Amino acid sequence: MESFYRQWKGFLFTVVFLFNQGKLKKAEKLFLAALQEAKEGFGDRDPHVASAYNNLAELYRVKKAFDKAEPMYLEAIKILEESFGQEDVRVAAALHNLGQFYLMQRKLEQARGVYERALKIKRRVLGEAHLDYADTMYHLGTVLSLQGKYKDSEALIRDSIRILEDGGQGESMICTKRMQQLAQIYITTHRIEEAENVLRKILHIMELAKGWNSPETVIAAERLALTLQSLGKLKEAQELFKRCLDARRALLPENHIQIAANLLHLARVKMLDSSKLNKSNVAELDMAKDLLSKSISVARGNLVHSVREEGNKQSYKESVTTGRSRQSALIILLQSLDALSLLEMKRLELEDSKKQDPYNSEAESALRGCISAYKEFVNDKSLCDAPGVKAEYLLCLKHLVDLLRDNRKTSKDRSSNAALQELKDEIKRVEVELSKKGGRRS
Repeated sequence: MESFYRQWKGFLFTVVFLFNQGKLKKAEKLFLAALQEAKEGFGDRDPHVASAYNNLAELYRVKKAFDKAEPMYLEAIKILEESFGQEDVRVAAALHNLGQFYLMQRKLEQARGVYERALKIKRRVLGEAHLDYADTMYHLGTVLSLQGKYKDSEALIRDSIRILEDGGQGESMICTKRMQQLAQIYITTHRIEEAENVLRKILHIMELAKGWNSPETVIAAERLALTLQSLGKLKEAQELFKRCLDARRALLPENHIQIAANLLHLARVKMLDSSKLNKSNVAELDMAKDLLSKSISVARGNLVHSVREEGNKQSYKESVTTGRSRQSALIILLQSLDALSLLEMKRLELEDSKKQDPYNSEAESALRGCISAYKEFVNDKSLCDAPGVKAEYLLCLKHLVDLLRDNRKTSKDRSSNAALQELKDEIKRVEVELSKKGGRRS
């Protein structure tokens, strides 16, 4: 038996290595063989069989073959309960895995139930200071957050962070991830100052751990800058966005989509900073317009390039990444054009209205550019089914309707009733599509 055990463990190690390398088809075949070997060598109800079931379930989870995965998770738990009892920590670990499986599918009530049971077992067996206990606590907090139970979620996630800090893990990447989740809860519940404090702590940790010119530190700084912007701390937000842009330019090519996003952020904060309207702010608007023009150029360039590359054969991982990149590029393009329209309206407010036609053709042109860009690129399935893309398109449509409605009194021909009605019909159509996907945005 000992010889068989060593042989089986060596075989299993090889299979897990293939799984971690992403060679799923070969790994699946060998995982099935490992399961059969475990049954024949140890017996059908042995814990080693439970381990084999769990490994195979994890593979099917990654492949999103959920109908195959769930029975194997449940069978693994059942065998472990028979072998060690229902309150054993190995049962808790298997329940935690099942919770991740349900969470991935957004089966939140089922995830909550198994996480609560796993947490109860770990508290009794491991104690409330154990890192595994904190891990399940955090995942349960994530589920509760998705269910809108923010108070309970906050308490769990804060306690999971405290356990990590007490255990010397306060500056780990795991802990900063949990802090980010806590900050997001504060933002969602409109406790922005508390979110700011957490985000400052994250940035401090990232600077010490990785230095300023690292992707992780830049992302942390950008999150803090966006929060500062929402609090009206525009000078500090602008300084952080500039540092982020400088760092990204050192790390990435100038045509990278993250550069476009950073340019958009910087332009927006400049526009907000010029909100005290006077003619000296025209220079700030000119700088913001230049940033938006560059953002539009980079985002459009990414979309055109991705269309050209569409016919090339790609792995599943590459195609998913490309699909997400396309979505980001189109969202940034639409947001930049929308921001450009707002900028042109701000510019008009700075000029002498008595000498200027109050109708703003530049603002209308930017918004029509949004609609044209959407129609140009949205035929790609990865874009047409993306709620985020549709939501930005919807905003552009609404802003154009508002602009045309405001200008109807000053121009007889610029916006006919028929044209406005066509836009309103399109708004209704997109709203229906978004509501079906649960992605509606007002």
